[in-house]
Amino acid sequence: MDLGLSGKTYVLTGASRGLGFATAQCLVADGARVVISARDQARVDAAVDALGSAAVGLAADLRDPATAARLAEAAHDTFGRLDGALLSVGGPPRTTAAGATDEQWRDAFETVFLGAIRAARTIAAQLPYGGAIALVLSSSAKEPVKGLGLSNGLRPGLAGAAKDMADELGPRGIRVLSLLPHRILTDRNIELFAATGDAAKARAEAEASIPLGRLGDPAEFGRVAAFALSPAASYLTGISIPVDGGALRGW
Repeated sequence: MDLGLSGKTYVLTGASRGLGFATAQCLVADGARVVISARDQARVDAAVDALGSAAVGLAADLRDPATAARLAEAAHDTFGRLDGALLSVGGPPRTTAAGATDEQWRDAFETVFLGAIRAARTIAAQLPYGGAIALVLSSSAKEPVKGLGLSNGLRPGLAGAAKDMADELGPRGIRVLSLLPHRILTDRNIELFAATGDAAKARAEAEASIPLGRLGDPAEFGRVAAFALSPAASYLTGISIPVDGGALRGW
């Protein structure tokens, strides 16, 4: 199936590795161009080298109010257009909701919540009819994940905000949706397994809780994200799409 991605341009944050990079690979493979960002310049440069001439990259942090405008400008300056965005931010540190300090909550809000909302708002203002924005959240938007109290508190709010934005932007032909990965084999999940003190046991328990019996591969997420952003998904908006191997128990 032709996804209609040829010649389109997308901004992707947190995309020097993991789910963002996997999505960039899938977009580029189908003919799109990408502007990727992450906080570490060396990782951004390595990712751009791997993606080839269809990619440019900037070291940027979503906590900076100027970041989204810089990324949109890079898309227009380099490729002459902007058709959508994948907005992904790093996960907050492990802690319970009750155990997190005020400082941890404020930092997580600035990084996870406000940065994503600001970027979505800024980029949406520049999108043409048919544009799309996808927020990379987590299965914690639907069900709490043990030990991730900050994520459990903030991700559901982001899913609700994405739904609200979809309602508002729909008349302009702009789609907004959320993607809910669960246990995908990324550096983030490897770190979470290690933080338990017994990484092998934690991984085995995670795999046992997934109906497909295994962790996901980043490319499996990337293909779903690329489809969701593409013109082929033109009637999908305001929804949260689990990419979880069946782990979420709700409908």
